[in-house]
Amino acid sequence: MTSTSDKTDNLRVCRQLISSAATQGADMVFLPEAFDYIAENKDESIELSENLDGDTITAMKDAAKSHGIWLSLGGFHQRGLNGVDSRIRNSHVIINSNGEVVEVYDKIHLFDVKLKRDGIVQLKESAHTLPGTRVSSPVSTPIGRVGLGICYDLRFPEMSLVLKQMGAEILTFPSAFTSVTGQAHWEVLLRTRAVDNQCYVVAAAQVGQHNGRRMSYGHAMIVDPWGKIVASCDGEVGVALAEIDLDNLRKIREEMPLDDQRRPDLYGSVAVCDSGFSFVDRSFVFGSFHIPTSQIFLRSSSSVAFVNIKPVIPGHVLVAPLRSAMKLTDLSPVEVTDLFLCVQKVLKLIEKAYGVASSTVSVQDGPDAGQTVPHLHVHILPRKKGDFDRNDDIYNKLEKHDKADDERTKRSAEEMALEANKLKNLIATCSL
Repeated sequence: MTSTSDKTDNLRVCRQLISSAATQGADMVFLPEAFDYIAENKDESIELSENLDGDTITAMKDAAKSHGIWLSLGGFHQRGLNGVDSRIRNSHVIINSNGEVVEVYDKIHLFDVKLKRDGIVQLKESAHTLPGTRVSSPVSTPIGRVGLGICYDLRFPEMSLVLKQMGAEILTFPSAFTSVTGQAHWEVLLRTRAVDNQCYVVAAAQVGQHNGRRMSYGHAMIVDPWGKIVASCDGEVGVALAEIDLDNLRKIREEMPLDDQRRPDLYGSVAVCDSGFSFVDRSFVFGSFHIPTSQIFLRSSSSVAFVNIKPVIPGHVLVAPLRSAMKLTDLSPVEVTDLFLCVQKVLKLIEKAYGVASSTVSVQDGPDAGQTVPHLHVHILPRKKGDFDRNDDIYNKLEKHDKADDERTKRSAEEMALEANKLKNLIATCSL
């Protein structure tokens, strides 16, 4: 598509493209970076920005629900939240077929360049955009597990590798590549990321003249894990449709097991480091239980921490991987690292909240280890001297936790939300 500063017309084009893709049988539609608008200048870009509950995302939620289709909104200009820095965030928003926002990734690599070739191309995205602080965990969708990137992220292979290690089967790079960089690098970068990571790559793209100062290369395309371009829009506005063949992906990975053949002992490894927290309005499915956002107090790239409906002692909370897994051995190395980094942060938080210097940390790894919910989770309990007659009595309490003979009363949703909110507020005032 060719976005301009006319948000109403851009939205009309988005609806047409979504409708066209849905009519052709698509399960998920990917729109490019800046699908909402491309402004004439920095001030206009900030002025036109919206919050996630604004008209643009509301319209996209309605479109997803009416067509029964998932949407990848490749670069939404999300208005700043802190009231001090007016810069926006370049956000990749995923909406499910029920019209719900299930993930938001803020672009971490900002396009600040000055190219002195074929004329001077100079862009400084950081002048009006705040960088993101986290790599989002891949999202489970009807077409596979989708790893989220935006445009310039494509040039940083470490990010793609981390997303693959986190379970991504499809990498997405919705973009607005310049004509100069697009002609030189667009196709080769996309095909390289597909081959290096044995993933599908879906790259929606802006195309054509947006205003008097800016033009995009276009050539939206879908690349398979073997590096073959399976669909493209060339240099035109339109829809490229392809089937995601996960059996083919698995076959390629089995025939050429790159992950098993890496030599981190010689050249190190790449792992996700989550330096920020996410409080996006997203719930969490924990076994057969739905954990609402109001009961979640911390979320990292691959893990989530939430309050307990029947705590053994005050401050007893849980940490679990976002992806449903029964055992630690079901997680990737990156997910294991993230889980225990999240546990460490929660330990610091809980000990500060309850004024203690010790805690019990317990992992019930599988049903025979006392796991009542079929989803791996870690118990964290702040401890004080003398809180049990015998120190190890806490394990007896945990063994009975949530079992049929557990006579403790479940807490109300309001009580749990209050505790989670207190912990969220404490996060904002302390360094973890």
